[in-house]
Amino acid sequence: MLHVKPNPADERWNSGTQPESGSGSPFVLAQLSDPHLSSLSGVRPGNLFSKRLLGYLSWLRNRRRLHCPHILDALLSDLAQTAPDHVAVTGDLTHLGLPDEFRQAARWLKQLGPPERVTVIPGNHDAYVSGNWLETFSEWAPYLAGDESSVVDPYPILRVRGPVALIGLSSARPSAPFLAVGSLGSAQLARFENVLEQAGRRGLLRIVLLHHPPVPGSIAWRKRLTDARLLSETLSRQGAELILHGHAHVSMARTLVAGMRNIPVFGAPSASYAGSNPQKAARYHLFRFERRAGGWQLLLTVRAYSPVARRFAIAQEKEFLLTEPGL
Repeated sequence: MLHVKPNPADERWNSGTQPESGSGSPFVLAQLSDPHLSSLSGVRPGNLFSKRLLGYLSWLRNRRRLHCPHILDALLSDLAQTAPDHVAVTGDLTHLGLPDEFRQAARWLKQLGPPERVTVIPGNHDAYVSGNWLETFSEWAPYLAGDESSVVDPYPILRVRGPVALIGLSSARPSAPFLAVGSLGSAQLARFENVLEQAGRRGLLRIVLLHHPPVPGSIAWRKRLTDARLLSETLSRQGAELILHGHAHVSMARTLVAGMRNIPVFGAPSASYAGSNPQKAARYHLFRFERRAGGWQLLLTVRAYSPVARRFAIAQEKEFLLTEPGL
């Protein structure tokens, strides 16, 4: 089930208004997040001198039982059946950001799909501590790069797929023990504004990808996006049609009120969760976009893992109308 925080701006989503028919093939985007897919077996004590020690103890205590490889196997099988046009992974592929975890994640990404059909953005666990890029993120380089930029270029990245502009931001940075905050920084936000403006001018459907929830109050203070207000100010000037994030480990639907704009925001939970909390059950989201007169029809399908059936199935579907880019 989607956990929706009531917001007056959300009333337009439930008005019952049906868009007029239009032309063009639908575009289907799958979003999954926070798989925490790597094993920490065989970690050497020398790897744990830092905040990683606390993370490793947490993994020993409960996380190794909460994120299960067999669920990710079922996820791969389900994606083969739903066959989205593109897959977005919104961070936290690793637990502690260790080089061996990055190598494990790289092998899994190859099973998920080729780099031109899979976009990855980093999460806070992937940047748990400062590390050598050649030993970590370079393993995922083709999945992290934009269409016209190398992965070593600064964020944001831009990938255009059909009518869609996927704009990836990085909120991942090392933080102090017991904190999992993220930040974008003024330089990245300045570049982001330029990318938004150019994509809007081209009439593309702008989908923003980041790890941390951008709506204030969506998550605990110690896990927040520290410069969410500055992000909102940027979006108030240029707009975006949709924002997707992870980090919270629950399915979420919010509206980011950015000046006069109301931007839908969806968060995906962990794709590998095997615990008993039903609100955190493993899910991923499918977004089906179809152009209509005056905007885009969006069908959101939430697919959840069933421990009994040992597969993913539809848990919820809901339709939305997104306004035309630039309006």
